Amino acid sequence: MPSTAETLTDVVHSSKQIKVQGFSVTAAMAGHEVLTSGRWKVGGYDWEVQVLPNYCGSVAINLPFCSEVRTPSDVNANFSCRLIDPSGKIKPSPGISSTVKLRSAECRYLGALMSRRDLQTSGYLNDDAFTVECTLKVLRELRNKATAHRPADHLLRSSGLNHHLGELLRKGTGADVTLVASGESFKVHKAVLASRSPVFAAEFFGHMKEARSPVVEIEDMDAAVLGAMLRFIYTDTAPELDRPEDGAAVAQHLLVAADRYGIDRLKLVCEDRLYDGVNVETAAATLALAEQHVCSHLKAKCVELIAANLEAAMATEGYSHLMASCPSVMNDLLRAVHGRKN
Repeated sequence: MPSTAETLTDVVHSSKQIKVQGFSVTAAMAGHEVLTSGRWKVGGYDWEVQVLPNYCGSVAINLPFCSEVRTPSDVNANFSCRLIDPSGKIKPSPGISSTVKLRSAECRYLGALMSRRDLQTSGYLNDDAFTVECTLKVLRELRNKATAHRPADHLLRSSGLNHHLGELLRKGTGADVTLVASGESFKVHKAVLASRSPVFAAEFFGHMKEARSPVVEIEDMDAAVLGAMLRFIYTDTAPELDRPEDGAAVAQHLLVAADRYGIDRLKLVCEDRLYDGVNVETAAATLALAEQHVCSHLKAKCVELIAANLEAAMATEGYSHLMASCPSVMNDLLRAVHGRKN
């Protein structure tokens, strides 16, 4: 029989673009002064990117790690960045890359991207602005290594409540209502669902017909999506989002379900998953989703990504759907494109 390999790690991958306008004005900045990006959540941790526009006559990069590590292991990551021409007329610069081991709340100097003199004569400086493309890869262990602890450490870290509630859902013990989606049934508990969703609370403990019915049909929802939403309600986890092959697709469907039932935490978890993985190919379709379900941070990233890669984004199927379903976002896109030109 063929042997199977146990997978010990996976890699969370995310990219973002940072634009610095007013390059000529940054000549007045001191060498240690930085321009700092917004928080960038990758691999469950918060990061930032700092650009030093005038560091020893060069444009240099820092990588601040903004989280506290509460596990025995350090965080291992690879960070790379390069100058790009948003119009795509010239290839990206060679850039810099560094593999780092981080513990808690520290900042690493990664090196110089290019001298200011060379940047001025390169094709990367357009309208007194330049753009840096950053890529971060974070290594995650899929299982915890055995370590020595005091006897009660494992109890102090977790009460096991999510596991116990998950078993309650799995076994259906004491269930008082059955939800049905796409022909599949789920035995659940009204009180648990109502405690996590104002919509379920109104249905089961208000004056709606669902309050009296032992079986409730969930329309327009796939059984797998309902199952994932119920698992989150009971356990506060959504392992389906971590699947590399379809995690983003699951996040889209779960976000719609979470918005429908007012489960704000699940909606934020799904938005965060999509934020990390959106690219030029998926930006238009994701923007339509963000607009329809009021995901402001995700919408802002998609708008900026499309504005920076307009021709490529317009060639995707998602762009046609975006224009048909959310024509109002055209104003946001026009403002973003105009802002980049200025």
